[in-house]
Amino acid sequence: MDLSPRTYRITRADLVRYAGASGDFNPIHWSERFATGVGLPGVIAHGMFTMALVGRAVTEWAGAPDAVLDFNVRFTRPVAVPDDDEGTEIQVSATVREVTEDGRTVLDLSATCRGEKVLAQARATVRARG
Repeated sequence: MDLSPRTYRITRADLVRYAGASGDFNPIHWSERFATGVGLPGVIAHGMFTMALVGRAVTEWAGAPDAVLDFNVRFTRPVAVPDDDEGTEIQVSATVREVTEDGRTVLDLSATCRGEKVLAQARATVRARG
Protein backbone atom coordinates (compact mmCIF):
# COMPACT_ATOMS: atom_id res chain seq x y z
CA MET A 1 0.00 0.00 0.00
CA ASP A 2 1.33 3.44 -0.93
CA LEU A 3 0.81 6.49 1.24
CA SER A 4 -0.11 9.78 -0.39
CA PRO A 5 2.98 11.69 -1.53
CA ARG A 6 4.03 14.93 0.12
CA THR A 7 5.88 17.82 -1.54
CA TYR A 8 8.03 20.34 0.33
CA ARG A 9 9.55 23.50 -1.11
CA ILE A 10 13.06 24.53 -0.05
CA THR A 11 14.31 28.07 -0.64
CA ARG A 12 17.55 29.81 0.22
CA ALA A 13 15.66 31.61 3.00
CA ASP A 14 14.84 28.20 4.50
CA LEU A 15 18.56 27.35 4.45
CA VAL A 16 19.38 30.57 6.30
CA ARG A 17 16.76 29.82 8.97
CA TYR A 18 17.98 26.23 9.31
CA ALA A 19 21.61 27.36 9.61
CA GLY A 20 20.63 29.71 12.42
CA ALA A 21 18.63 27.06 14.25
CA SER A 22 21.21 24.29 13.80
CA GLY A 23 24.41 26.31 14.04
CA ASP A 24 25.60 24.76 10.75
CA PHE A 25 27.01 27.70 8.81
CA ASN A 26 29.09 25.65 6.37
CA PRO A 27 29.47 27.84 3.25
CA ILE A 28 28.22 25.03 0.97
CA HIS A 29 24.78 25.96 2.33
CA TRP A 30 24.95 29.68 1.46
CA SER A 31 27.86 30.55 -0.88
CA GLU A 32 27.44 29.66 -4.55
CA ARG A 33 31.11 30.41 -5.21
CA PHE A 34 32.30 28.15 -2.40
CA ALA A 35 29.85 25.34 -3.21
CA THR A 36 30.76 25.18 -6.89
CA GLY A 37 34.43 25.58 -5.97
CA VAL A 38 34.32 22.29 -4.08
CA GLY A 39 32.53 20.51 -6.94
CA LEU A 40 28.90 20.81 -5.88
CA PRO A 41 26.19 21.82 -8.36
CA GLY A 42 25.55 24.97 -6.30
CA VAL A 43 24.35 25.78 -2.82
CA ILE A 44 22.86 22.65 -1.26
CA ALA A 45 20.36 22.04 1.50
CA HIS A 46 21.64 20.71 4.79
CA GLY A 47 21.31 16.93 4.80
CA MET A 48 19.65 17.02 8.19
CA PHE A 49 17.14 19.60 6.89
CA THR A 50 16.25 17.25 4.03
CA MET A 51 15.94 14.40 6.52
CA ALA A 52 13.73 16.58 8.74
CA LEU A 53 11.33 17.22 5.85
CA VAL A 54 11.07 13.48 5.23
CA GLY A 55 10.49 13.07 8.97
CA ARG A 56 7.69 15.63 8.75
CA ALA A 57 6.00 13.48 6.11
CA VAL A 58 6.35 10.42 8.35
CA THR A 59 4.78 12.22 11.31
CA GLU A 60 1.93 13.45 9.09
CA TRP A 61 1.24 9.89 7.95
CA ALA A 62 1.59 8.53 11.50
CA GLY A 63 -0.71 11.19 12.93
CA ALA A 64 1.65 12.35 15.69
CA PRO A 65 5.39 12.90 16.20
CA ASP A 66 5.53 10.48 19.12
CA ALA A 67 4.18 7.69 16.89
CA VAL A 68 7.53 7.52 15.06
CA LEU A 69 9.53 4.75 16.69
CA ASP A 70 12.48 4.49 14.29
CA PHE A 71 13.70 6.56 11.35
CA ASN A 72 16.85 6.02 9.26
CA VAL A 73 18.16 7.30 5.93
CA ARG A 74 21.31 7.36 3.83
CA PHE A 75 22.09 10.47 1.82
CA THR A 76 22.77 9.73 -1.85
CA ARG A 77 22.61 13.07 -3.67
CA PRO A 78 22.72 16.70 -2.55
CA VAL A 79 19.62 18.86 -2.90
CA ALA A 80 20.70 21.92 -4.88
CA VAL A 81 18.72 25.05 -4.04
CA PRO A 82 18.74 27.78 -6.72
CA ASP A 83 19.05 31.45 -5.78
CA ASP A 84 15.56 32.51 -6.82
CA ASP A 85 12.12 32.88 -5.25
CA GLU A 86 11.05 29.38 -6.29
CA GLY A 87 13.84 27.30 -4.76
CA THR A 88 13.35 23.59 -5.31
CA GLU A 89 11.02 20.86 -4.16
CA ILE A 90 11.46 17.44 -2.69
CA GLN A 91 8.79 14.82 -3.12
CA VAL A 92 8.41 12.28 -0.36
CA SER A 93 6.49 9.05 -0.77
CA ALA A 94 6.17 5.85 1.20
CA THR A 95 5.15 2.26 0.77
CA VAL A 96 4.06 0.03 3.59
CA ARG A 97 6.71 -2.68 3.81
CA GLU A 98 5.22 -4.57 6.74
CA VAL A 99 2.65 -4.43 9.49
CA THR A 100 3.94 -6.36 12.48
CA GLU A 101 1.88 -8.51 14.82
CA ASP A 102 2.04 -5.81 17.49
CA GLY A 103 0.62 -3.21 15.08
CA ARG A 104 3.79 -1.40 14.09
CA THR A 105 4.00 -0.27 10.49
CA VAL A 106 7.33 -0.30 8.66
CA LEU A 107 7.54 2.22 5.81
CA ASP A 108 9.95 2.25 2.90
CA LEU A 109 10.52 5.93 2.13
CA SER A 110 11.50 7.68 -1.07
CA ALA A 111 12.65 11.28 -1.45
CA THR A 112 13.36 12.79 -4.84
CA CYS A 113 14.38 16.20 -6.14
CA ARG A 114 13.99 16.96 -9.83
CA GLY A 115 13.28 13.28 -10.42
CA GLU A 116 16.47 12.04 -8.77
CA LYS A 117 16.63 10.07 -5.53
CA VAL A 118 18.27 12.03 -2.72
CA LEU A 119 17.99 9.30 -0.06
CA ALA A 120 18.55 5.56 -0.01
CA GLN A 121 17.75 2.87 2.52
CA ALA A 122 15.19 5.24 4.00
CA ARG A 123 12.86 3.51 6.41
CA ALA A 124 10.61 4.42 9.32
CA THR A 125 8.67 2.39 11.86
CA VAL A 126 5.53 3.92 13.29
CA ARG A 127 3.18 2.89 16.05
CA ALA A 128 -0.41 2.14 15.18
CA ARG A 129 -2.85 4.97 15.81
CA GLY A 130 -4.82 4.28 18.84
